[in-house]
Amino acid sequence: MSKEAKSSYFDLPALDVSVAFPQATPASVFPKCTSDYYQLDDLLTSEERAIRLKVRECMEKEIAPIMTKYWEKAEFPFEVIPKLGALHISGGTIKGYGCPGLSVTGSAIALAEIARVDASCSTFILVHSSLAMLTIDVIVLNNDIQLLIHRFSFNNRTIGIRNAKEKYLPPLAELSSISCWGLTEPDYGSDASALRTTATKVEGGWILEGQKRWIGNSTFADVLVIFARNTATNQINGFIVQKDAPGLQSTKIENKIGLRMVQNGDILFKKVFVPDEDRLPGVNSFKDTSKVLAVSRVMVAWMPIGIAMGVYDMCHRYLKERKQFRAPLAAFQLNQQKLVQMLGNIQAMLLVGWRLCKLYESGKMTPGQASLGKSWNTLRARETVSLGRELLGGNGILADFLVAKAFCDLEPIYTFEGTYDINTLVTGREITGLPSFKPAPLRPQSRL
Repeated sequence: MSKEAKSSYFDLPALDVSVAFPQATPASVFPKCTSDYYQLDDLLTSEERAIRLKVRECMEKEIAPIMTKYWEKAEFPFEVIPKLGALHISGGTIKGYGCPGLSVTGSAIALAEIARVDASCSTFILVHSSLAMLTIDVIVLNNDIQLLIHRFSFNNRTIGIRNAKEKYLPPLAELSSISCWGLTEPDYGSDASALRTTATKVEGGWILEGQKRWIGNSTFADVLVIFARNTATNQINGFIVQKDAPGLQSTKIENKIGLRMVQNGDILFKKVFVPDEDRLPGVNSFKDTSKVLAVSRVMVAWMPIGIAMGVYDMCHRYLKERKQFRAPLAAFQLNQQKLVQMLGNIQAMLLVGWRLCKLYESGKMTPGQASLGKSWNTLRARETVSLGRELLGGNGILADFLVAKAFCDLEPIYTFEGTYDINTLVTGREITGLPSFKPAPLRPQSRL
């Protein structure tokens, strides 16, 4: 074969998966939902059910056909932002300023429905809405982790809070402006309270110096919510940084195996000036940051629910379509046992997530409960997607059939917003009263 013929041979495009493997329908045509076995809808309000159906329809029709292409290229599908904006879910529970004012349950359900089809899109919304926007909304929380309503007064502090909300929240709510949330640093992930990025007070504002890593949306965000250590007080403060601020640099982290559509970035701050009005008055210590994370962990606990539901739905359809030994795969006992195990996991995850929302809405949720919900649900989802990968055989490693993509996407979710281990330690500290985050001090070695 000549060099030209070889080149032509290798340049041939791959067959469309529906042609190459006609025995099963790919995820570009998303399966109907068959995973709500214990009828969660009965526990939802009519508004929450409507949100669920609205988001589901958008994801199945608009996102499912294109997600594999963008995931493979590790690019974000900017074309879907207007479609996600039209759902009017950005801002979640925030009331006013163009935000939807959803119930916690409604916001969680919406996030799960996005994750059911694509975990990267759900992460995009999580970062933008449940982290950055909630922080800008100046979350003030009491010991029960319940949102308090800001009472309007005429002091400068309250006027500044209101002005910041009016300036930033409306465009963020309609997704005409995009935000990110920067806490993690190269040297400080789980130990985020030890962060080194600094904020130094100067005339008219602050100077930020330092570095952040793994910040989702940061390569294209218009608004960056950044946490830095106040050099005067040594406390963690919050700031809003504009994308075009001099001295700001954000670059994409390459070569990820999961959440490939999410644009995680490394951020460098070199004498970045932030005006006084963009200092967030609701963040005055790491405790304030931890409370924001506790709220977002309610949302994160629902992402693995959505991922697991999508995997089950795909496997349920695939096993009825795909035939071996002159029978559909769904007819074999081992496959049915795995399907039922997956289904049982999902029902338990759903009930944990629903109860977590109810605890939050009643003002009873604790940080330990939020951490347990996130860690336990990601663990069960990990088992569920692993079983799904087995059920699809060779097609279980193809993103075209969703399961391989979900398998990879779940791994960073198992780790972000507190690793599985750190979240269990948060719960462990709460139930025992004994913190175990730091190892015992090393004893001096004896000379004997």
